Amino acid sequence: MADVNRGDRPLSPHLSIYRPQMTSVSSIMVRITGIAALAFSFFVVWWLLAAATSESAFNFIDGLMRSWLGDLVMFLAAWAIYYHMLGRLRHVIWDLGYCVDVEVSEKLGIGMFILATILTFVTVLAV
Repeated sequence: MADVNRGDRPLSPHLSIYRPQMTSVSSIMVRITGIAALAFSFFVVWWLLAAATSESAFNFIDGLMRSWLGDLVMFLAAWAIYYHMLGRLRHVIWDLGYCVDVEVSEKLGIGMFILATILTFVTVLAV
């Protein structure tokens, strides 16, 4: 028989009562940084193609990449690559059966944000 009381049941989970956990936010961020890293790679390809084609094309993209906007883009690209790398490493650890407790998983998520930031600053300062 068809359920005639469909309108009486609450939605589950409803957005008003759902609280994002660190593990879900971290997982979404890994996906976003993967897409961002792909987008940033187009700048590198553009730079290489410009270097292979003409001096004026190379001067344009090289000037753009050496500007404050280019520095910001490269900083964010480095952070995205490090965060994505750490997220993939976390999944390998989970696949091996380690660190799957909720408390440890949340600490790993926070650690990924912190370590990606530290690695990015180390990279910027080393250059």
